[in-house]
Amino acid sequence: MAPTFRRYGPGRFLKALAVAAALSIASMSTPSFAQGPASVADLAEGLADAVVNISTAQNVTGQRAMPLPQVPEGSPFQEFFEEFFNEQTPDADRPRRVQSLGSGFVIDGTEGIIVTNNHVIEGADEINVNFNDGTKLNAELIGTDEKTDLAVLKVDPHKQLTEVNFGRSDVLRVGDWVMAIGNPFGLGGTVTVGIVSARNRDINAGPYDNFIQTDASINRGNSGGPLFNMEGEVVGINTAIFSPSGGSIGIGFAIPADTATRVIGQLREFGETRRGWLGVRIQQVTDEIAEGLGMDRARGALVAGVTEDGPANLSGIEPGDVILSFNGRAVPEMRDLPRMVANTTIGTTVPVVILRRGEEVQLDVTLGKLEEETAVAQAEEEDTPEPSDRSETVVLGLTLATIGPELREEFSLSEEVEGVVVVAVEPGSPAEDKRIRPGDVLVEVAQEPVSSPADVEIEVQRLREQDRRSALLLLSNGAGELRFVAVRIQNN
Repeated sequence: MAPTFRRYGPGRFLKALAVAAALSIASMSTPSFAQGPASVADLAEGLADAVVNISTAQNVTGQRAMPLPQVPEGSPFQEFFEEFFNEQTPDADRPRRVQSLGSGFVIDGTEGIIVTNNHVIEGADEINVNFNDGTKLNAELIGTDEKTDLAVLKVDPHKQLTEVNFGRSDVLRVGDWVMAIGNPFGLGGTVTVGIVSARNRDINAGPYDNFIQTDASINRGNSGGPLFNMEGEVVGINTAIFSPSGGSIGIGFAIPADTATRVIGQLREFGETRRGWLGVRIQQVTDEIAEGLGMDRARGALVAGVTEDGPANLSGIEPGDVILSFNGRAVPEMRDLPRMVANTTIGTTVPVVILRRGEEVQLDVTLGKLEEETAVAQAEEEDTPEPSDRSETVVLGLTLATIGPELREEFSLSEEVEGVVVVAVEPGSPAEDKRIRPGDVLVEVAQEPVSSPADVEIEVQRLREQDRRSALLLLSNGAGELRFVAVRIQNN
């Protein structure tokens, strides 16, 4: 959980005006506003038995609060310090039993299926579920999904358990009343009420962020507990708070039920998630990039790279394309696309509309399976050697040179990388602001391939003549990974 972010009485004259105004409009109709619930006692009473407290335990290797000072091997001080620290903390290196608390809720009372957060049970070698009537049962872990922070547990109930159902989170409106039940600070079943403060919140917790924000009080220990609507349906799973102190300040976040139900279903059936895979590396379409692409506004997801023989590559999607819609749904922002793709069944063929050189094109893409352990390789940053004598040109604050064997070796450029290499960046220039650095390679300018500094000059001059304010550059690092950058064109 990450940390943070008078009324004046009218004078007598205004009071007189207010009375007169009230009399003059007494016959006029006034808008009616929905009132908050007078009480949620009956609702809470009927749901409390389905909410559980989860306690976990795990062995962790002990660590000293303060490391031993660094002294030469064999020094008299080595023996002294070891003896001193062992006396102060004799059990520091022994394994310790660590316990933690959280919340959860029953979704299948016959089978004993319980939902909670992944971070509540992560790393635990013992999971216990405590019910409202005092019953305590050991739980088996069915499956977890780190990317959505969800986990599914199973207990062997001795009787039918009280269960709750999921509702539709997509119909929630800002201002709707919601109720949270959980185990804050290990106190046990606690009910709090609030409203939906916002929807579709991105808090950088994972690739599929789409949180419900609520001011219902959520504290440590509430994680994994349900967020109910006023019909008693689970519309969210409480996961995180925003607080400078660790306690509630009225900013809590819940995983939407629409996100959770699909993941939970897959964890129950397969013990893992099975997400659709497109095989693209994408980046945000900024206002500057949108201008460079000739778009009327920033929208969609810009393709910076495609996986060889991946679904996108096989369907004809290329770097520089902007994905505007996926399977009939518009892509407002880059962050919306991964969630859309992940929620699509593997093997499904879907229409994808892209923007390519100012024209919209529809392609059919058959999705593959996302391998959860796959990671995009990142090129290691290396110290840049001093440049040797060579023919160079300065454009957009970039000192550019044609790639030859010497430069390819100097900047560790793979043989597949082609274009114009950056050998220096002018301090304080727009290019430096965009984090372009020596060793980067210009592949395209304004979606036109370049192979020499002269090509870059020609394309930038063409943009100036068109009164463009920025130049869209396609850059490659030494390993061949691509990214787009829009650099402001300065007047000569």
